[in-house]
Amino acid sequence: MFDKAKDLYKVQKEARKIKGELKNTHIEAESEGVVVTINGEQKVMSVKISDDAIQKAVEKKAVLEESLEKAFNKGIEKSQQIGAEKMKDIMGDMNIPGLG
Repeated sequence: MFDKAKDLYKVQKEARKIKGELKNTHIEAESEGVVVTINGEQKVMSVKISDDAIQKAVEKKAVLEESLEKAFNKGIEKSQQIGAEKMKDIMGDMNIPGLG
């Protein structure tokens, strides 16, 4: 029982460390001239829209909306993959009830 508590404490400590790393991890995703930067905590850091994308948006607003949606989804997906990989590294073969 004490060993499981130690394992749980270790996981919590590592999770806090990873959270800090994810906050400082910046992920860039692009779709048709729209570039979004999201950190590993899935917070938007910046959005950049190329002149070409703006021109297309003038012609058809839906094109810009679709490009924004795709870029955000790509960035979120990448950040989820990075977070999952980092958590997988610390979980290893631990058998903690309720955590997998």
